[in-house]
Amino acid sequence: MSVKASISLTETQDAFARELVGQGRYPSLSAVLQQGLELLREQTEAKDLETEALRALIMERRDGPFVDMSESRARTRAMLAGKKAQHDL
Repeated sequence: MSVKASISLTETQDAFARELVGQGRYPSLSAVLQQGLELLREQTEAKDLETEALRALIMERRDGPFVDMSESRARTRAMLAGKKAQHDL
């Protein structure tokens, strides 16, 4: 189902959209705007999923065991040594 809406574009936006239609990349100005909104929806959903994943990671780390700075440094050194050995460095 389609919904008719009145929108305002800047002259630059209008020129760009008309250029895309003129190049045959889209059949109409509406198709250009629909594609733009679809891309924005996908981007917004991806950002929301990323934010949720980061929140979950923060909560997991916050609720996990505490590691003091010296233990953290020791773990980092061990990890780097393992990577160097793995790559013969």
